[in-house]
Amino acid sequence: MPVDILQTHAFHHAGQTALAEKFTVHKLHEAADPEALLAQIGPQIKAIAGGDVSAELIARLPALEIVATFGVGYDSVDVQAAAARDIVVANTPEVLNDAVAELAIGLMIALARRIPQADRYVREGRWGGKKFGLTGELTGKTVGILGLGRIGKEIAARAQAMKMRVVYHGRHEQANQPFVYYSDLEDMARDSDWLMVIAPGGAGTAGLVSRKVLEALGPEGAVVNLGRGTVIDEAAMLELLKSGGLGGAALDVFENEPEMDEAFFGLENVVLSPHQGSATEQTRTLMGLTLVENLDAHFAGRPVPHRVV
Repeated sequence: MPVDILQTHAFHHAGQTALAEKFTVHKLHEAADPEALLAQIGPQIKAIAGGDVSAELIARLPALEIVATFGVGYDSVDVQAAAARDIVVANTPEVLNDAVAELAIGLMIALARRIPQADRYVREGRWGGKKFGLTGELTGKTVGILGLGRIGKEIAARAQAMKMRVVYHGRHEQANQPFVYYSDLEDMARDSDWLMVIAPGGAGTAGLVSRKVLEALGPEGAVVNLGRGTVIDEAAMLELLKSGGLGGAALDVFENEPEMDEAFFGLENVVLSPHQGSATEQTRTLMGLTLVENLDAHFAGRPVPHRVV
């Protein structure tokens, strides 16, 4: 008998097709009455595909064995509730490293070279009138990476190709890395031109990039965030961007996305992106197939290749 899977949100069609070929899938996000669906099929659900997995949802699924998330982040899963019942949690790392790193560099270039403004300048027919003006560039600048994990290392490699100096901060210094390590985030921000945030979300990183860190980065510095919006004190960042206390920001994630403070929209020193770090066809395909790979391994009695809990 096929295993019953609860899918909590839509993801790339390739992954959904592979999931439906191997399992009996119940789509919670498409249910007209989610409560009625859970009451009907909850006792037979053995796995969740997706995120947004609360302790309450876990409690409604007495046969649950594994949560397979679609993405590298698993902060939307109550991992404590899962661990308390020995429920496996798995993610989809590695396959999205390149896509996220590409966007990170793209956002930096867009902010430094004012690409959105240049595009608008040309489209509005202003070329030939008042000159567009000079911009910054990345060559020779220092980027401080907050979170030198798999994606952070890919960003570092690309930053070096842009002739940038790379330094980093994390909970621990990493062996065999060619980059200067800072044990204090504020010190790193003070010595950097760019602060690249690629740290995961959750209680442990909430507000880690504080007002003091942003002030240390200063009026000539810029922050880039492809981690989670909660890592940065967003209110302080907005205030500093408006006052000139912070030079700029290139943001793919926000504190309460997709809702966001409209004050961002009037700022010329920001570049905004709708949380699309991994949003490429090839990466989203691989993410879906990796999710199915995790479920296949679990129900075949093999070690789950990307287990995090």
